Amino acid sequence: QVQLVESGGGLVQAGGSLRLSCAASGNIFSINTMGWYRQAPGKQRELVATITSGRRPNYADSVLGRFTISRDNAKNTVYLQMNSLKPEDTAVYYCNADIRTTLWESTYPYWGQGTQVTVSS
Repeated sequence: QVQLVESGGGLVQAGGSLRLSCAASGNIFSINTMGWYRQAPGKQRELVATITSGRRPNYADSVLGRFTISRDNAKNTVYLQMNSLKPEDTAVYYCNADIRTTLWESTYPYWGQGTQVTVSS
């Protein structure tokens, strides 16, 4: 059993900052890529940022220069520092992690329950 638990969402004014955290727990052998996705009302879920086990980041163009993804492999945790927030960043943010539960299994994508981020103008 693997769980991803997100925290850190909330309401913030435009120009403000928030930091999201996502901790993976349970039967974990290894974690490959971790990332954050978001889904605004009426829109499809979209990639925000990912980070490999070697800490190589990748960002959506819409957040480049404003958001920073990082991870602590010892804590199985990924973070998303969000600065200069805009109303269009309002969405439910989901954590994702490609996790292997045993040496012999392939990685499987796990998802968190989502955390709401609301940016007021």
